[in-house]
Amino acid sequence: MPAKRIVISAGEPAGIGPELCIRIARRPAAFERVVVADRKLLESRAQRLGLPIDLSLYQPGQPARPQLAGQLKVLPVPLPAPAAAGELNPANARYVLDTLRLAIQGCISGEFSALVTAPVHKGIINEAGIPFTGHTEFLARETGAKTVVMMLATEGLRVALATTHLPLDQVSRTITPPLLESVLRTLDRDMRRYFCTDTPRILVCGLNPHAGEGGYLGREEIETIQPVLDKLRGEGMRLYGPLPADTLFTPKQLDDADVVLAMYHDQGLPVLKYKGFGQATNITLGLPIIRTSVDHGTALELAGTGRASSGSLEYALQTAVEMANGSPR
Repeated sequence: MPAKRIVISAGEPAGIGPELCIRIARRPAAFERVVVADRKLLESRAQRLGLPIDLSLYQPGQPARPQLAGQLKVLPVPLPAPAAAGELNPANARYVLDTLRLAIQGCISGEFSALVTAPVHKGIINEAGIPFTGHTEFLARETGAKTVVMMLATEGLRVALATTHLPLDQVSRTITPPLLESVLRTLDRDMRRYFCTDTPRILVCGLNPHAGEGGYLGREEIETIQPVLDKLRGEGMRLYGPLPADTLFTPKQLDDADVVLAMYHDQGLPVLKYKGFGQATNITLGLPIIRTSVDHGTALELAGTGRASSGSLEYALQTAVEMANGSPR
């Protein structure tokens, strides 16, 4: 099978993203790594960490080649302002989004097989006057995707989200029958497409404690979630629920599950991150491209110290390659 070419956006320049890109390049890869970043930033961070690296400019149009240890190709985007490790600067917010756009365009054109993203800092982008709620929403806008689904995966567990970065008081009114149906159709389709699952078994969380306790603790399960599940089960989907979230994440329930659908961000992700933090990846389903990401933030306090782990970025890269090859875990 020909080598895949994976593009990596280096993320917030003051965070750990640039040095994680350098650290993963210390090992050989059966695919080609192309990092979208300021080349001088990568050079200075490598020098600070004492990690020799062979940085070469990416040349479009060439066949993708496996890379030796210490090799990293760079698609350069210049920083508007100097970036010091651990020190956020709103002047560099547009740089972060420019690297993402360039990487996305390359995936849409077929130049790259998949996109892997290092962490960005939502706060500093918004401080620069640019509305930004997260990678997932940004990718949807840039690719024109109608429905995107955020799914995190680690060994033995996948958790997808019906809603993503919303205040808790907005979740209930956001989960409508059309939204939930669209999310479940996207999840079912892309589980089949990328994870070689003929009929994925999807466990669906209720929204309220005890999945509403028959309506005594809320009626969203009865009036919104259950009717959608019944409709889609009638089309052949394997959907189980709505199930109480406090007992869903147990071995007995999860043993035969392909993925869990949680209703909101902090309903499902704490469990997954407890199980596999640092060895998990964030996958955006519903896009016309493959995108995976790390499971952590910019870790400003670790930037430039050499103590940041590259485990999640390595997991995200391997997952992206496997999805591109059609043979994920």
